[in-house]
Amino acid sequence: MRALFLTCGIAVALSSGLAAAAPVEVGVRPQFLISQIRNPELKAKLAACLDRPQERKQFSIAHRGAPLQFAEHTAESYAAAHRMGAGIQECDVAFTKDKKLVCRHAQNDLHTTTNILATDLAKNCTKPFTPAEGGKPASAECRTSDITLAEFKTLTGKMDAAEPAATTVAHYMNGTARWRTDLYAAAGGTLMTHAEFIAMGKAMGVKFTPELKAPSVTMPYDGWTQEQYAQAMIDEYKAAGVPPSDVFPQSFSLADVLYWIKAEPEFGKQAVFLDERDEKSGFDPMNASTFKPSMQELKAQGLNYIAPAIPLLVTVENGRIVPSTYAKEAKAAGLNIITWSLERSGPLQKGGGYYYKPINSVVNNDGMVYELLDVLAQQVGVVGVFSDWPATVTYYANCMNLK
Repeated sequence: MRALFLTCGIAVALSSGLAAAAPVEVGVRPQFLISQIRNPELKAKLAACLDRPQERKQFSIAHRGAPLQFAEHTAESYAAAHRMGAGIQECDVAFTKDKKLVCRHAQNDLHTTTNILATDLAKNCTKPFTPAEGGKPASAECRTSDITLAEFKTLTGKMDAAEPAATTVAHYMNGTARWRTDLYAAAGGTLMTHAEFIAMGKAMGVKFTPELKAPSVTMPYDGWTQEQYAQAMIDEYKAAGVPPSDVFPQSFSLADVLYWIKAEPEFGKQAVFLDERDEKSGFDPMNASTFKPSMQELKAQGLNYIAPAIPLLVTVENGRIVPSTYAKEAKAAGLNIITWSLERSGPLQKGGGYYYKPINSVVNNDGMVYELLDVLAQQVGVVGVFSDWPATVTYYANCMNLK
């Protein structure tokens, strides 16, 4: 599979392997996960679909492409997610020094997601590499706004990781978790502008969920306001002729979402509020009185989609995974629920960490990926799930005849 991305403009030459009609392949991971499911009814139902042809599903949302094994936000990662049947692809949108939009998970993550520290552009970084010493971990901070678009395009993507004990740049860059892999990222991934991402997605025939990232610089930036930044993201879809119905613009900032609802109402209909209010003191997903604003108030402001992390949506009762109060309140208010991020926790033999936090007590094997996903789909009623390995969700959506 070959892709050529041109720095100037949004021209993209794609092989036929990335066409909308490309066959969907989910590989062996669904079978591996199914083999460990403890719920006999769910296990039998999913196992019965193992030889079924797969179709692309909107329920399956590619979280930064397929970053379980591919360098995130790269052409190669998006291509892998497309082959796995993701019906919606995500570009986290940041901006460069010359205010051009690019795909990066954060404005200040170039030091962990690209090779910048090993290039001459390292001198432009906000904070240069500092080796570990005297009990202090190694550190660096390199922002997209530290460099121009032309300079950004000279970089290559790598697995998002850093080694805190590193005393050299090479060691710092070689921090990939043991349960991930550098097998598909060793040669470096092709970085993408937001416009190139749009062009690639159009060729694939997928829908889009761009996320406006919180700036690491003070706004206004060089006279550019937050609203102008939010508008610039939407303008690139309009310039590419993408219908609003194919776009789900996201932000952790409710102000961004409300801006789209007001200034771009057709795009605003599908604007997604990424809810991280659980990081604020006093918030309890099992206590509706701590939801400020309430789900009903969010709906009254024109919001139709809310996207919390998975742990906000579930809890354990009598040893079983069930919907949380948060999930029930969102559904009762008429909000569509999307959640993140499946396949981001590594092996699940010991509780699963943050993404399984409220259900850690019942998580002790990888089959819990499907047991959790089944509760999210059938009981919580989510309309889409972000995953670092979209094939897992694609398979489930096909087996359960989801959209």
